[in-house]
Formats: sequence, structure tokens, C-alpha cells
Amino acid sequence: MSTEERIERLRRLRDEHANAGSQRAIDKQHEAGKMTARERVEALLDKGSFVELDMFVRHRARGFSIEDNRPPGDAVITGWGTVDGRTVFVFAEDFTVFGGSLGEVVSEKICKLMDLAMNNGAPLIGLKDSGGARIQEGVFSLDAYGKIFQRNVTASGVIPQISVIMGPCAGGAVYSPAMTDFVYQVEGTSHLFITGPDVIKAVTGEDVTFDTLGGAQPHSQTSGVTHFVSTDGRQAMEEVRYLLSFLPQNNMEAPPFFTPSDLPDRMEEGLTTVVPDSPNQPYDMVDLVEMVVDDGEFYEVHQHFARNLIVGFARLDGYTVGIVGNNPSVLAGTLDIDAAVKGARFVRFCDAFNIPLVTFVDVPGFLPGVDQEHGGIIRHGAKLLYAFCEATVPRVTVITRKAYGGAYVVMNSRSVGADIAFAWPTAEIAVMGAQGAVNIIHRREISEASDQEARRAELIREYEEAFSNPYVAAERGLIDEVIEPRETRHRLVQALEMLRNKRVSQPPKKHGNIPL
Repeated sequence: MSTEERIERLRRLRDEHANAGSQRAIDKQHEAGKMTARERVEALLDKGSFVELDMFVRHRARGFSIEDNRPPGDAVITGWGTVDGRTVFVFAEDFTVFGGSLGEVVSEKICKLMDLAMNNGAPLIGLKDSGGARIQEGVFSLDAYGKIFQRNVTASGVIPQISVIMGPCAGGAVYSPAMTDFVYQVEGTSHLFITGPDVIKAVTGEDVTFDTLGGAQPHSQTSGVTHFVSTDGRQAMEEVRYLLSFLPQNNMEAPPFFTPSDLPDRMEEGLTTVVPDSPNQPYDMVDLVEMVVDDGEFYEVHQHFARNLIVGFARLDGYTVGIVGNNPSVLAGTLDIDAAVKGARFVRFCDAFNIPLVTFVDVPGFLPGVDQEHGGIIRHGAKLLYAFCEATVPRVTVITRKAYGGAYVVMNSRSVGADIAFAWPTAEIAVMGAQGAVNIIHRREISEASDQEARRAELIREYEEAFSNPYVAAERGLIDEVIEPRETRHRLVQALEMLRNKRVSQPPKKHGNIPL
């Protein structure tokens, strides 16, 4: 065979791989409002940067109607490219080939890619659109999933792992994205569940649709499985690119720096009036955060889940920070089970990837109720406490208003390792609110007073003067400084600059035992 003939054979194989999915299958993808796997990769990566791997591998299954159908590359596209010039590794399940089902060879391609990502210290992005395990390959397809799961765990805390659910993802397949750091779902076209509507109907008698069971809305609002929701595939790819701009390549690097247009010492007068005079009046902590961070850019994570706590990424003087804050506009900013779990996972991600933490505190306590107690608020609340105690990245806290009881301690207080703690003059740091404290401490005195309400009001004023202010805590060094609200941005920038080279030594151990 001549050189020209060999080259021609290579070109034919490349064409065969590029057109592995039938035109009918591609048309069906587009009719369903979905991009093809290759279109997704091209939308995610910098133009012309994609380098594909394993284009010519073929499945080795025998019988069951697929023996004579062995498209090159099988049902997944793998390779690497760049996002804003930085290397990332990506795999995209191809629904136009065997419904994107996962068999032995598909797993081998994904595992090879995951090994390369870990060895080279670059993010891994999985674009999920699959009918699940390839039935024709039986137990081998299940074993193939296990090999992927093992690598998800090995890579956890080493490189950022991002999953984008763009079509079906069902059964055991859901556990790979569940173990990655961030999950995106596309509205209308993506479904994520362990057992489908038909099985649920047969077992429990419940009628449920694909969207109601495993769509973007239930998982972003109720289960908390999904961190971000996108309206279509292209928006999802843009959002992933934006997320990557906040993240380091791996756990040995710092996040990227962007020269800010915002002044580091900017005084924000709007912060002076953001906290209402009435202690029971709500405000939106997201508004406060946007006034403080560079150019008002705050990329909120888990925006629709446990909204009484906000978490997300921003920049201060060009450096990435992780933001955690109570949100008084939802459940008065109390901590409940979902908020604790949400916060703990985010704090641990930031700590693993060298992202400093800034905490804004306005918390009246843990959400009371039998459901919360029986649901394990003690165990789940301890997750957030554990995560903060364990974190060794720079940690700065700003108390804006209420900081009551155990919830004050849990929210990155000085006593659990915050490096710097600021308080606004509006801060109320105490075991509990003035009214509750007075009712307990002065119960007898109030009951014996001739005008009980007048005496109660007087005692509440005395308690607020004595305890519901930041100066008692500042006297003991539990607060480093009471600052004017408008100074917050400048003080945070100063504190984080001082902490840039923070080093902490931990006792030798395999790992701790977080209360899962």
C-alpha cells in the first residue's frame, strides 16, 4: 500500500468517525432542542483549540445486534483544548451513537482522559447526554461505571470537576456527576434520576413526569443536586467558561488574577443604609455583596436552593474569593439543614482549591422546629461547623447585624479560626435576641411588675445597650475592629492582602471524620 493510499485510508476513518451518528439521529437531536456532542465541545472551548483522543477505538461487544455496527470512537468524544487560553480536558457523550450509552470502550476513553487531567493538573468537564449503561455489554458496562467513579473520587480536591447535564442521565450514571464539584442542568432537555417514572409508577403507584422527577427545577430548588440552571446548551457552555475564570487549574495553584477596574479603597456609601433600622426587617444579602466586590460581579452558586444562605464566587482587587452569607430575606437568615449542607460543601471546595473565604453574618440562630430536629439539624449543622474549622485558607468575617447563639459560632467566628473578624456598628452579638433573653432572665421581675409591658420594654433597652452591640466582643478581641459599613471593601482588601501568604500546619492524619 502506497503512502498516498495510507493517507487516504486515514482520511476515510476520520470522516467515518466525524459522521458516526446518522443524519437522522443528528436531526432528532436538533429537533429536541439539543446540540450534538461535537457542537457542544466547539461551543465550550476556544476556537480551534480542541485536540481529540481515541478517534479510532471501537467497541468489542459480540452479538445482541451491535456486532456489525462498530463506529470509530464509539459513543463519546474525548480530548483537550483551552478556555481563555488555559488547558481543560473534556468528554462529551454522543447521543447520536447508541444513545450515548456507556460500555467498556466508552469508559476506557473517559478514564484515560481523567488520568491525563489529573496527571497534568487541569480541570475536567463532562458533558452528559446518555441513555445509561449499554445493556448489550451486561456487567461489563457496570464495571465500566465503577472505574469512572473511582477516578472521580481520586480527582476530588485535586482538579476542578464540572458536570453539565444536557440530556438524560439515569440510574447508576448519576453518581459520577454527583461526586463532581459543580453540576449544571439545561432546562427542558436534561433529566437526572436513579429510577424513572415508569419504575416509580410500578413500585409506588405515583404518576410523575420526567421534568417533575428529574428536571432542572426540582434538582436546583429541592434536592440541591444541581448548582446552576441554564436555558439552553450554549448558555450552559458560556456559564462553564465563566465559572472556570474563578478557579485554579488544580489544588497546587492559586486562582487566576484579573486586573481590576474597581478601586481597592472605594468607599461604598450605599452600605450605610442597606441594613434597616428595625432588627426584624429583612434585606437581601446579595445586594450587599454586590456593593462590596469588584464591579458588582457575584457568581452565585446554588442560587435556587436553601436561599437563606448565599454562596458564590467574586473578586476583591482582582483576586478570587468565596462568599458565604446569611440572607435575612429568606427565613430571616436562619440556618437550617439544607443551608448547612450547602455551605459546608462550598467551604470545603474553596479550601481544597486555595480560594479565600469571606463570610457575611446576619444570623438569628438555627431554624427551630420538630422537622428540623428529627431531620438531623445537629448532625447537618455540624457539617458547616466542621468545614469552617477545617479550612486553612484565609478567612475573614463581617458581622452586619445579628450574630446570635451557636449560629454565630458556626458562621466562621474568631473562635473557630477566622483570621480577621470585622463588625458593623449595627452588629448584635449575643447568646440570643434581647426580647428572648429578657423573657428568660427577668421572667419573675416582669411578672411582678405593675406594668409588665413597660418594664419588659425597659429591660430590653438595657439589655440591648449592654450586650446587643459589637463593643463588648471587641473589648475581648473576639472582634478585631468595628468598622463603618462604607469601609467594608477597603478593609477586606487590606485583610486579604495581609493573609496572602498564610500557612497552616495540620497534625498528621489520613483524614478527619466529618459528620456526614
